[in-house]
Amino acid sequence: MTCREVRPLLLDHERGTLAPEIERDVEGHVQRCPACAREEAAERALTQGLEQRLPRYAAPIALARRLRSQWPAEARRAPSRWHRWRRALVPALAVAAGLLMILPLSDRERATPGMVTEAVNDHLRILSSHHPLDIESGGMHQVKPWFEGRLDFAPVVPFLGDAEFPLRGGAVGYYLDRRAAVFVFTRRLHEISLFVFRAPGLPWPSPGPQLVGGCRATSTTSRGFNVILWREGELGYALVSELDLTELTQLAAMIAAGA
Repeated sequence: MTCREVRPLLLDHERGTLAPEIERDVEGHVQRCPACAREEAAERALTQGLEQRLPRYAAPIALARRLRSQWPAEARRAPSRWHRWRRALVPALAVAAGLLMILPLSDRERATPGMVTEAVNDHLRILSSHHPLDIESGGMHQVKPWFEGRLDFAPVVPFLGDAEFPLRGGAVGYYLDRRAAVFVFTRRLHEISLFVFRAPGLPWPSPGPQLVGGCRATSTTSRGFNVILWREGELGYALVSELDLTELTQLAAMIAAGA
């Protein structure tokens, strides 16, 4: 494999999500290529830094139950040293769940992992990366064809960028448990990340009253970043930036207009 082929696969290599035969090729190339070895080390250091510095939250009860149901029967039957504490913990968990239901929205965002948290984390990864883009270009007509064969869906992004919101380029990334198309726009000195991904099966927040294109969207602020979430059919969209929310909404409307 060449460096150009290996670089987009380094994050998947780090996460252990590559097919075995591809994993062997990538690992062999990294061992032989000092430049790609440095890229892998930088990516690993970035991941470790984000894990150490960003807040961590307990999984929602519904997610924990779903994962528990998928564990092998032997694992579920294995005795736990915490089993004797279950009766004491159940009332405490019930109280915690009740408090979560009455928290205001901003506090609930901080208390539960979700799509907003994921969008901000992925945007921070782009801001911190030395090479955030797999393809750099000034036009969507050059960027969109690059995704063919790299995703199991076609990202629908009709806005091609303009003088107000130029397109820097794109990359293949992840959003929660699935691959995503990443587009990076700019506005003056602000970086704007757009994530396009398959929408079904995600914990979508209730759509807000705001209309983006013809879709109802959810907009909020988390850790100083504005986030706009919406879905159109089978595709979901997350737009993230520290840019003023009014201007970010203007970009979202242009992206969603023809989606």
